[in-house]
Amino acid sequence: MEQIIVKQLNRGELEKLGVFEWPVWEKEVSEFAWSYSSSESCYILAGQATVTPEGRAPVTFGTGDFVVFPDGMSCIWSISEDIRKHYNFS
Repeated sequence: MEQIIVKQLNRGELEKLGVFEWPVWEKEVSEFAWSYSSSESCYILAGQATVTPEGRAPVTFGTGDFVVFPDGMSCIWSISEDIRKHYNFS
């Protein structure tokens, strides 16, 4: 299975992807299990979280990061600072 990808993209790259037109998701500090039935790309507007995929090392990301979660991944989300993100499933 593919891994979580975390990148830093400049504003031009984000605009080219249409990120600022994507819906926004917000969640308070919490921990929960999640499974992806399709790939998700997201841009973190605020906050910080650590996602631990089954059988893999945890990945921490926060404000300003562009993150891609692979289709088929099951994981635990641990949000340490209230998070707000643009997201797109493909």
